[in-house]
Amino acid sequence: MGRAAAGREESPQRPAEVRRVLNTALAVSLALVALKAYAGVRAGSLAVLGGAIDSGLDVLTTLVAIVLAQVAGAAPDEEHPYGHAKVETLGALAMVAFLSITVTELVRGAVSRILGNEPPELDAKVAVGAMALSLAIGLAASAYERRRGDALHSDLLLADAAHLRADVWVTVAVLAGLGLTELGVPHGDAWTTLFVSVLIARTGWGIIREAVPVLVDQRAVEAPEIRRLAGTVPGVREVYDVRSRGRPGALFAELTIAVRGGLDVETAHDIADRVENEVAEQLGAQDVIVHVEPDRRPGATQ
Repeated sequence: MGRAAAGREESPQRPAEVRRVLNTALAVSLALVALKAYAGVRAGSLAVLGGAIDSGLDVLTTLVAIVLAQVAGAAPDEEHPYGHAKVETLGALAMVAFLSITVTELVRGAVSRILGNEPPELDAKVAVGAMALSLAIGLAASAYERRRGDALHSDLLLADAAHLRADVWVTVAVLAGLGLTELGVPHGDAWTTLFVSVLIARTGWGIIREAVPVLVDQRAVEAPEIRRLAGTVPGVREVYDVRSRGRPGALFAELTIAVRGGLDVETAHDIADRVENEVAEQLGAQDVIVHVEPDRRPGATQ
């Protein structure tokens, strides 16, 4: 049985680029915290303060992401032969935990206000100006981070971008709530806060749906597609025992090919190398392992 391994590594510049994007996101989140906290205190708005809390968690999660990105970018070693890419996915799940804290605190505060006797007085003008500026900043930052996350195939960047996107929706909802308050709707600020909580929870669920398949090694590529690619290489008679796992940029595949019985080792190994190269190139896989066996089907000796 022969074996060929792709040995493809992610670009050495990728970890540094991921950290650079995260540093930019961190600076944006710090600015949004300061802006929203000031407006929330001045306006007396729970929804605005909730937005500040969410941005504060953005700061915390981005700091965690920066640390995780450094670990995830480490090269494979004896203890971790497949690399450290899953650390990014674990970091994405950690962000969900932080999001759940935000949801809990916002719901608690909103329900408390709704059950109170008198709605608080709000200075909506200050809050509207601050939140409008936050909206513009958040839209630009989340779009940038998502674009870079797609380009770098980074779960961390995509999760952090999702968190920033949730912050954008929080800002939109807060602006709507402030408008309701100005129109005299009772507890408009608190009801809007509950809506904001639902948006944040939805973001967390989306992160979980993306992260869990990677952690449990769910099939990354349909087996028929890998069989098709391997079958295009001359000399391959059958493809079976196909496995794949990972995510774009850190994808691993393993398969067995059958070749004509009686081939010399060098020829069989050359076929395996060409299969490995074809699958790796077409799928953008980091590592492909090909096992070679003789075709033992009746009449397959020719």
